[in-house]
Amino acid sequence: MFREVPVLPVVVPVAAAIFLTLLWYLHRRDRLSVPRAVVALALCVYAAGVVANTVFPIFLDKPSRSALWEVYLVPLADYEVGDAVMNILVFVPAGMLVPLLVARASLWRVVTVAAAFSLTIETAQLITGNVLGGGHVADVNDLLFNVAGAVLGFGLFSMLSRVPGAAALINPFRWR
Repeated sequence: MFREVPVLPVVVPVAAAIFLTLLWYLHRRDRLSVPRAVVALALCVYAAGVVANTVFPIFLDKPSRSALWEVYLVPLADYEVGDAVMNILVFVPAGMLVPLLVARASLWRVVTVAAAFSLTIETAQLITGNVLGGGHVADVNDLLFNVAGAVLGFGLFSMLSRVPGAAALINPFRWR
């Protein structure tokens, strides 16, 4: 059996540091409130969960691989429906968080943020999988379906924002 880098002692302190940084950011701009702090906490918990489940496990004694720098670049080739659904569902919250965090959120902003976040994950998987003995493989399909999930989340958020009375509940959580 291979020794693994423990997930929680790495992810939790990083998420806590980012959470405190976000609170400081809001405070410095005189925007700190309980609803915005809840969004900061949700963002940190969400990002920590995504990183914990997509980058880890990382092995201390790297298992041998048959192929070096393994990456899947052909869209939809040998990609399972279950993986597509999971990647969509994992990124729905990203599409709902972006409009809370940025002014004038648009579909293109959500796509850009989701693509950047997903590309960062896939790059981390590529590096950890080939240099540090990580347990995941970079796949262009993950990126495509992650972005689709964020678009779905943005669509749901946009529809919810148009429900009478919902905007009044949502607006205190907005950062801008």
